[in-house]
Amino acid sequence: MTTKITYTLQGDYLLPDLKLPEQPKVEIGIWGKRHLRYLEKHHPIIYTNLLTSCKLTAYLADIDKQAEDMFFRLVNQLAKQEGVTEQLKSENQMLWVRKMNNIRNRAEEIVNDGIIYQ
Repeated sequence: MTTKITYTLQGDYLLPDLKLPEQPKVEIGIWGKRHLRYLEKHHPIIYTNLLTSCKLTAYLADIDKQAEDMFFRLVNQLAKQEGVTEQLKSENQMLWVRKMNNIRNRAEEIVNDGIIYQ
């Protein structure tokens, strides 16, 4: 199998036209996108290695799934632990909303610290 290399003139230099193979189309959620921004900014070598080896999309999809599972598990555990139930929701909606917002914020911080910004 032969590959034909093409070049483009940039100033006085001929540079090869390099293209990465197509990566699979996978929907990346908010957790995966956050981790992507973190990698680009703080770990550019890891980002470049994943990108050039065509593993970035699969890696981000895996991170997204792990983070989402952890987030929902934490929200459910904390709500159960603190007695935030559907009964409380029907009796005092504002208290339920305050408690659930607090729980979701804590769970998000735990996921960010444990998975996203690692």
